Amino acid sequence: MGSYSLDFRSGIWTSSEILDTLFGIDADYHRTIEGWEQLIHADDRNRMDHYLKNNIFTQKESFNQEYRIKRHNDQADRWVHGLGELEFDHQGTPILMKGTIQDITERKRAEKHIENLVNFDQLTGLPNRFMLNDKITCLFNLAQRNNTPLTLMFLDLDHFKNINDTLGHAIGDQLLIETAKRLKSAIREEDLVSRIGSDEFILVFPNTDAERAMNMAMELIETVSMPALFEDHELVITPTIGIAIYPNDGEEFETLIKNADTAMYMAKKYNRNTFNFFTEEMQVHLERKLKIANAMRHALERNEMQVHYQPQVSAMDGHTIGAEALLRWNHPELGTISPSEFIPLAENNGQILAIGEWVLRTAIRQMKVWQNEGLAPMIVAVNMSALQFKQPNLIEMIIDMLDEAQLAHEHLELELTEAITMDDPQTAISIMNQFHSQGIRMSIDDFGTGYSSLSYLKQFKVYKLKIDQSFVRNLEDDSDDRSIVRSIIDLSKNMGMETIAEGVETAEQLEFLRLHGCNEIQGYYFSKALPADEFASFAKQGLHH
Repeated sequence: MGSYSLDFRSGIWTSSEILDTLFGIDADYHRTIEGWEQLIHADDRNRMDHYLKNNIFTQKESFNQEYRIKRHNDQADRWVHGLGELEFDHQGTPILMKGTIQDITERKRAEKHIENLVNFDQLTGLPNRFMLNDKITCLFNLAQRNNTPLTLMFLDLDHFKNINDTLGHAIGDQLLIETAKRLKSAIREEDLVSRIGSDEFILVFPNTDAERAMNMAMELIETVSMPALFEDHELVITPTIGIAIYPNDGEEFETLIKNADTAMYMAKKYNRNTFNFFTEEMQVHLERKLKIANAMRHALERNEMQVHYQPQVSAMDGHTIGAEALLRWNHPELGTISPSEFIPLAENNGQILAIGEWVLRTAIRQMKVWQNEGLAPMIVAVNMSALQFKQPNLIEMIIDMLDEAQLAHEHLELELTEAITMDDPQTAISIMNQFHSQGIRMSIDDFGTGYSSLSYLKQFKVYKLKIDQSFVRNLEDDSDDRSIVRSIIDLSKNMGMETIAEGVETAEQLEFLRLHGCNEIQGYYFSKALPADEFASFAKQGLHH
């Protein structure tokens, strides 16, 4: 412990030899108050400045503070405890502070070590059960306040005991350390991973719903299961994960952890190296999504998908003037899978790009086949997903398909939803201008269900608006739907566009649409989507009423 004094009138400070040694300074050091402040660690300087101004100079307290210094000679960090008393002049202005400073670095290290022993797993460095309990309270409060889901996973390593028994605990420990590193690398900064037992880990994911949890669990299984080399032993260890989600599976931490543990043991009972949700309905639902996503990877090469064509008929005379290409998937085990079920999955995992390219190529080739067979020239309409529309080589790819099939560009129509066009209108306008310059037609699908800006609609190079079936369905009974449909038809006419109504199923709907000038009709009233050969037969029948 060494003594010091700070003279605020002269700006000079003095210190004992013990303090000079602690600070790493010699007799030539610039002993001003500014020089003394420079020895305070940069991370503590603002705190100390605030403490001196508010507590010492203003409230005239005794100086009593722990802070870090950075030694002048070797830049080493040291913790110190400073004590001091102020002297004031007759006006109450501080003129001198005298006191002592003690090196408490070893005490701080011991405290830190004890804190680590209490809060962290000594093998992996991960938070332990004690620290997890502390942190989880904050995460639960956040989830409750924001009304957001929170996912808890209980992860257990499969057959870990066998590794300890056969290769020894040293190898087992290395494997646990590697597993901890992999788990930390796979999660977000706001997520939490903790080791609570020999080979048991708990992971907490704020603001994470079941679908995100499923994707995260698959990623964790893949990451943990990668081969690892320890002392010439290549080991592959797999995890099993139980998942519980706040608030549905429990509104308290202990309930959630118990349910995640239960879900994990259920998974181990039937099939290790997997994940399982505590809620059976969620498990069944997400297992089906997982099966569909996995089956989709091979659906094209196994010829499980087909393109069907729904006729688009002139409202005036009933002749077939086009077809919408619609994707169908019949899986040998899962049966017929609805596009509303598998298309969103394909968009999420990126497989929509390969599938969409195949649909485009198939539809373009089929239109050319029909022309060669003598069918009257028609337009084939193909839906574009948002991911497809953003492909940098989309225009070149489609032109290559048309040229390869020797199909005139005006026989292809690309259907874009309002959401795609309004996501980034200026980029959409640029892309649409390029398609327009190549003679490729475009239409806005599901019109009226989104938030189209009329100012942008004027700039879009589209020739047709497609009236969504949600407005057509209740035309006979809902005056609001009738008003909306009339408005869309009038808007299209004023802007020089055509209209097509989808989902037309009754003669009354057809009559209303004809009466108000809708140009084209699509729906079960004329035909469902048909395989290519059946569509050709339908088109050859001539007029449809």
